Amino acid sequence: MPKARTAKKPAAKQAAKAAKKLAPLPPNMAWISAYLTVKDPTIALAFYETAFGFKKGLVMPAKDGKILHAEILYKDNMVMFGPENLPMGCKSPTTLGGTPVGLYIYVDAVDALTERARKAGGKIVREPQDQFYGDRTVTIGDPDGHQWTFATRKSEFDPSKAPNCE
Repeated sequence: MPKARTAKKPAAKQAAKAAKKLAPLPPNMAWISAYLTVKDPTIALAFYETAFGFKKGLVMPAKDGKILHAEILYKDNMVMFGPENLPMGCKSPTTLGGTPVGLYIYVDAVDALTERARKAGGKIVREPQDQFYGDRTVTIGDPDGHQWTFATRKSEFDPSKAPNCE
């Protein structure tokens, strides 16, 4: 007697079942990731590596060789960036005339990073200084106008000693 044939599952059901097996977060990704728009990703990548010591991650070039998407890595974090695309509304801070957004990154030695960034052409927006909340910080503007605040933790924060912010 021939074996009974089993009906094949429709492709949509098979795809849905496969999708359920996927982890909700791709490997090496955080639940929240920054994505920056820059004028020239090649220049931005070189600056981030030289000035901030970030490591190059995935770089996706277009057919013409220009970078469409790039990733930089720092410790267990990633920042992604890509070129301006004016028709899609993707504009760098220099095109917009500034940025209301900043990134805050902890580093081992904020003063050493400041000097490295200064030598690489970073704009020191606020020189390194100790803050009431225990961090020593510097704010640096990159060539595209993004604001990066780097911090080294120096002491515990005592909220009872915080200034009145009225």
